Amino acid sequence: MWETVTDILTYIGVVLVGFLIWAALSPFELLGWWAGWFGEKIYDGGVPHHEGDQLVHDNPNGYLIFISGVGKATGETLSYREQEFLRRLGSALPDTVIISDLFPYSVNNLPLTGQPFFARLWRWALRRKLNGPVLAGYLINVRNIWQLMISADKRYGPMYNQAIAEVMVDGLRRYGYNPDDARPIFLMGYSGAGQLAVGPAIYLKEWLHAPVYIITIGGVFASNPSIDAADHLYYIYGQKDSVHSWGLLAPGRWPMTMASEWNRARRHGRVTKIDMGAMGHTGRGGYLDHKMALPDGTFYVDKTVAVISEIVERHTQHAALNSGRAALPQVETQPM
Repeated sequence: MWETVTDILTYIGVVLVGFLIWAALSPFELLGWWAGWFGEKIYDGGVPHHEGDQLVHDNPNGYLIFISGVGKATGETLSYREQEFLRRLGSALPDTVIISDLFPYSVNNLPLTGQPFFARLWRWALRRKLNGPVLAGYLINVRNIWQLMISADKRYGPMYNQAIAEVMVDGLRRYGYNPDDARPIFLMGYSGAGQLAVGPAIYLKEWLHAPVYIITIGGVFASNPSIDAADHLYYIYGQKDSVHSWGLLAPGRWPMTMASEWNRARRHGRVTKIDMGAMGHTGRGGYLDHKMALPDGTFYVDKTVAVISEIVERHTQHAALNSGRAALPQVETQPM
């Protein structure tokens, strides 16, 4: 009996040590990119795109970049609920370009399944995630969580966030973004990707000189200079979602750290907190659920779409008004 317990504790210890070593080695991909070992290519679906290979949209009002949660392995591996959510959001915002094929869990947009050394491992993990056993597939989640922690880290974060900002600028360019027009840009992060929506905003703001807005859906993120630089941050949360509150583990999100970027933005009215009612984080009862409904009969996903489309329309039409293209509708917001 005692030998069995000892063996189990030994296995647990080996696994924990392995995860700690994995965490310690995680920044090496970033450092290799910073040192120039990977070149300057930014990938698209695992294959470098060519100059002029653009997906151009005619005269859009704005651009929205959707970043999926930590379970993503490539730019295309969106869940069914995410695909349906984006389809409905696209219908609600026909004049906004929605970009969802970026993979900002990689410094050069190279999907896990295209990695030069570990592609076979990640393909196997992705198959396990889709077909079972699901537990093995969570290797992808753990790997991506390390990337989020790098983005939030004060030492490595500036480098990592600059890298993914370059990925986003490249994606915007492929979809026809013209920096001279300064169309509004919306960075929308779901779950842990809230950090990846926050991190690069300061660079996009500096490089493109355009309005940059952050939208987090149940988002987990730390205080970051981007929060001070962005034009506004919308913090969407559900009353049954406990995951979004994990961001409060970051000291910069604590009320006592009054000088943090998060608390300065709150004091200046540039953070709006939106209560979605009795919504959970993901799956059944989550923000993207198309089967459960609110008391008024609105499906959860449609409520989420309505809230986000209202935010986007308000700011795109405000930008259009300033450029003489359209009138601004009256939309109420409640700063946190």
